[in-house]
Amino acid sequence: MPIPDFIVELRRKIGHARLWLPGVTAVIVRDHELLMVQRSDNLQWTPVTGIVDPGEEPAVAARREALEETGVEISVDRLAMTSVSGEYRYANGDHAVYLDLTFVCSWVSGEPYVGDDESVDVRWWPLDGLPKSDPWMAERIEAALSDEVAARFRT
Repeated sequence: MPIPDFIVELRRKIGHARLWLPGVTAVIVRDHELLMVQRSDNLQWTPVTGIVDPGEEPAVAARREALEETGVEISVDRLAMTSVSGEYRYANGDHAVYLDLTFVCSWVSGEPYVGDDESVDVRWWPLDGLPKSDPWMAERIEAALSDEVAARFRT
């Protein structure tokens, strides 16, 4: 589902005003490959991303989003980075800013497939041959693929 029900309910009350939303990025690794989805809205290749539901633990959201979007089971291994997006302005007039928690995740089981209408393709990419990403996404991927133990924070 592209827009979570709780956001639809909020939009009924506040219209198109800017929302501050928690999100997750699941950088899923298997051997020397990264699982990526091709988004249906802009055809960009990205790791699995999604919005955290009210009261949901962020790591649980990352696992849920991976299963919903790609059909794979993952383990969430560590927090790689926290960051804040610029303001998004959607075609329908909605505004949002995202607090993103980027997690390093490991593939556990399942063969990936397109699980919902948020993407048009899903596949494993070799780490040395990843598709081009926008700067913010590239920063998240790089943080997750680094050998760092502590999470990165923008200051």
